[in-house]
Formats: sequence, C-alpha cells, structure tokens
Amino acid sequence: MDLFDSAVRSQRASSSPLASRMRPNTLDEVVGQQHIIGKGKLLYRCIKADKLSSIILYGPPGTGKTTLARVIAHTTSADFKQVNATTSGKKDMEEVIKVAKYNFGAFQKKTILFIDEIHRFNKAQQDYLLPYVEDGTVILIGATTENPYFEVNGALLSRSTLFELKPLSTTDLLTLVKRAFSTEKGLAKEHALIDDDAAIFLAETADGDARTLYNALELAAETTERDKDGIIHITLDTARECIQKRVIRYDKEGDHHYDTISAFIESMKHTAPDATLYYLARMLVAGEDPKYIARRICVCASEDIGLADSNALAVAVNAFLAVERIGMPECREILAHAALYVCMAPKSDTCQGINTAMADVQKTGNVAIPAFLQDASYAGADKLGRGKGLRDIHKYPNHYVQQPCLPEKLAGRIYFHPTEQGDEKRLMDDFRKLTGQKETTASEKEI
Repeated sequence: MDLFDSAVRSQRASSSPLASRMRPNTLDEVVGQQHIIGKGKLLYRCIKADKLSSIILYGPPGTGKTTLARVIAHTTSADFKQVNATTSGKKDMEEVIKVAKYNFGAFQKKTILFIDEIHRFNKAQQDYLLPYVEDGTVILIGATTENPYFEVNGALLSRSTLFELKPLSTTDLLTLVKRAFSTEKGLAKEHALIDDDAAIFLAETADGDARTLYNALELAAETTERDKDGIIHITLDTARECIQKRVIRYDKEGDHHYDTISAFIESMKHTAPDATLYYLARMLVAGEDPKYIARRICVCASEDIGLADSNALAVAVNAFLAVERIGMPECREILAHAALYVCMAPKSDTCQGINTAMADVQKTGNVAIPAFLQDASYAGADKLGRGKGLRDIHKYPNHYVQQPCLPEKLAGRIYFHPTEQGDEKRLMDDFRKLTGQKETTASEKEI
C-alpha cells in the first residue's frame, strides 16, 4: 500500500501544472519580494529561526503568498495545516483547533494554520479563530488578494503582522522563465527552448503574476509541434497566442477601486492632464460605473476649484446629466471633457470652509441665532423681537451694509479663507472694494 501511495504521489507530481511543479521549497529559491524576505528582513529571520508569529500575506495573484506558506511548511518544526476559505467551513476549523490543542497539550508542539483566501471567511468564521490565535493555540498565516483592512476582522488583524507582496518585476519573471527551461521539474525534460523576444514578451505581459507566466509557458510548450530535431521551439508569435491580455484588477468594493479613484482625483487636483486621462481610462476599461466617476468630478469641481472657476461645477454637472442620458461607450468623451476642464482649472479650497463650520456646529450645538436674523414673517413675531434691527441692504450705497450675522458666541470666527486664484481674485477685489477691506499680504496670511 505504501508503494502504491508513493507511485500515486509521483504520478501526480509529474502531471501537475507547471506552476505547481516550479513552486519553491526553500526560502533561497523564492524569486522577488526582497523587501520582506531579503536576507536580514523580519520575515526572512522569522522563517529561518522557525519563530513565526501570526501573519497576513496580502498581494495580487501570483506574487508568492502560497509559495511562502509552502516554504514555511517545509522549514518549520510545527504541525502545518492548510485550509482554503472558499471550500472550508466552521466544522473544518473546529477539527484543526481540536488537533492543535491536543498536539500542544501532549507534545508541546505548535500548529501553523494557513488559510488561503482568508477574506472569503465571513465575520463569524473569523471571530471563531480569534481566541485561538490570541492564546497561541494556532499560529495563523492568512493569504488574501483583498485589502485586509477592508476584509479581515480588525481584532484578528491587530494580532498579526501584515506583509504586503508586490507584483513581480519583469526581471524576476525572466528569472522564472530561465528556471522553467533549465530544470527537470520544469520544461527541460521536454527539450523545449524559447526565443529571447518571446520570453521578454511573456514576462512583460504577465503583469507581475508568476502563475499567469507559467500557464502561458506550459500552454506554449504543449501546443507547439517539435521540429525535425525533436525540439519544442517557442517563438514570439506562439507566445502572443498563449497569454491573455492583461486583466485590470479592479474590485468595485475593494482597494483597487479606491486606489484608482483616489489617483484620478489627485491627478485632477494636481493639474496633471495625462495622468487624469490614464486613470479615467483605467476605470472605464475595468467597468466602473460612469455615473460614479461623474459624481466624483462634480465633488472635485467645488472641493478643489470652487470660486476660482465656478464654471467647473457647471461643466461637471452638465457632464453628469449627459452621462446619465447617453451612457457608455459614447459618454467616455464627455467624462474626459469634464475631467480635463476640472484638471486644468485654477485651484482653490475656499469651499472647504464648510467643514470647519460644521465642526463648530457639532462642538457648540444650538447657539442662539441673533433675533434680528430670525423669521419675522408670522403674526406676533415683532412682539418676540424677531427681525428687529435687520438693515435693508437695498437702501444703502452699492446694496451693502456691514452688519455682523454670526451668533454672538461665534463672533470673530472665520470660515472663509479666499485665495488669489483665477476668478476668485476678481471676486475678492470686488468684495474688498465693497467692504472697504485692504488686500491681505502674503506675510500677513502666514501670521
């Protein structure tokens, strides 16, 4: 029976996908991620010393999360258990915890629990793990492609060290190509070779994903006929056929969504038109709701431009209405029109004074509104003193009279901090003439 099992395992290993066969078993074989597993780095030291505490591995697909877990499994003296959150439930977790408790109580042997795609566990499942991670019954290794600050229980995250894995560089991926064609567990036994331009193309198109690279190499090798010398020769044309176009990572409820919209908004704020169009394109290609994009342009038009160019809001709102009526794909030019106008307009944050005012409202509560400003349209209002003392601006020169309107408790508070940007400068010049104020110098503003 043991011989049969061994034969089955050997057969499975030789027929498994290339990505699985090429997965490293030791830390020194791992390519990339030197910012966390380079010699002397924290994770490197923990694995080498077999002193691992609970960790969360976060990064895009194909960057080595499962690979690092496998390396740990091959190097640790602890009992290593693996579950996949997409196929495992609470019963599976209970069984792991039961064995872990026994091993620790009977043999003082620790248990490392690797949960792939931990973000797939719901809150209740993650809560179940918490006390056992906290008391050391299990050492958790969680792997996720989603931002753990969005998807992982905060208490569980606070008891773990977070390591972010980055997409592999083209150089890293070329190293993997070379390794795949030079080792027996790879494609060496198939007598396969690849042209340099084909290797570079696959490394660049794989988008930092080792699994995508290996799948393309395997498909190329399996579908290419041997030449007269029995060699599988992979050319650039073959490589182009064997890898799909780049997939834009973009979860509408995850961090890819928020990262991209943040980059789009900041590009508009920083008057960077090329970047603005790029991030707009990235969102549209990924399938973002164009109405959501239009709403964000409207917000930016007042939040970061405001009085410096009030037409920006008009352009943004009209674009939003047009997007609602036209939809994709035609509305992409409308979005580009509005985004570029907002991007190129002069910038001012004057309208953000509303945030300071709202903070004061929260802090001071229902401060009494001056009686002369209160509603005096009903019978008997004059008996309550409502409206008395309110000056009629239209009876004064230039339709202006100075009359403090803030509540007495907030007298002197300033929420409006105008700039000298664009139209706002013209508005402020008119305002100063009207009120008799002098222009504030740069040194006075700093004071």
